[in-house]
Amino acid sequence: MDNRQFNTEPLWKMFMFIVNIFIAGVLLLFGYFVLEKPIQDYINQPSYSAEQLEEMTRNRAIQRSKERSENWDLVEKGIHLKTGLKADPNLQIVIGACTSCHSAKLITQNRATRSGWKNMIVWMQKTQGLGDLGYNEPIILDYLAKHYSPKEVGRRASLDPEAIEWYILNLDQ
Repeated sequence: MDNRQFNTEPLWKMFMFIVNIFIAGVLLLFGYFVLEKPIQDYINQPSYSAEQLEEMTRNRAIQRSKERSENWDLVEKGIHLKTGLKADPNLQIVIGACTSCHSAKLITQNRATRSGWKNMIVWMQKTQGLGDLGYNEPIILDYLAKHYSPKEVGRRASLDPEAIEWYILNLDQ
């Protein structure tokens, strides 16, 4: 056997280069198969003129408006859009009992304690033909007292002089 030592470093470098090229090729192929559809969709996306975009925006606004007017359960920012009442798990009971006779605005523009709301219900039953609310009465009173009770309102909040952008009025001119 020959005891000469061979320098294998160039062979290992070549082998690692080929392995790296193979791995890069596999990754590129994998990326192509994974991203082919999104890339094709991006390349083939339509371009619209300003007039077409305005028309699509108008049509979408009309569609949204129609959806909002037809959707009796739509709630945004905690407000039931159809009635203007505050959203709550018992909202549908209140809508069923109250808005069959009057607008929900009559509720939203008034404030009362639980006993005040009870007095109004008794008045409506005596003079306006409201029937017995039965087991729904405490639920309705809870809802009204929770969301439409009197607010403690005093003076308006004090102004913060640091937050005001002051300017000097020049009257000499």
